[in-house]
Amino acid sequence: MPPSEPEDLKRLGERIDAAGKKHAGEEPQAQPASAYGIAFRLGTELVSAVFVGAGVGWGIDWAAEHWASLHTRPVGLVVMFLLGAAAGIRNVIRTARQISADMAPKE
Repeated sequence: MPPSEPEDLKRLGERIDAAGKKHAGEEPQAQPASAYGIAFRLGTELVSAVFVGAGVGWGIDWAAEHWASLHTRPVGLVVMFLLGAAAGIRNVIRTARQISADMAPKE
């Protein structure tokens, strides 16, 4: 036979069950994003895309020089840097539109 639960623990369990039933059908409310949070997110999206593009370009240049003996050293870096910057700007615009739509008053 299992030991009986203390009276305080039983009451706590009942309160937890009652609170769970009270909030069972509700969806959690999302907190509005702060200006600093939005700026950090947009900045991170842009910078990370540029770094990834530059890293891939550097890798392409390294591989072309070491494996294929192609001496096109800065071309891959420059091209991929520009593509990364373009992708970052595109991500920032898309994210800003989404945030703007989420913050618009709902009718």
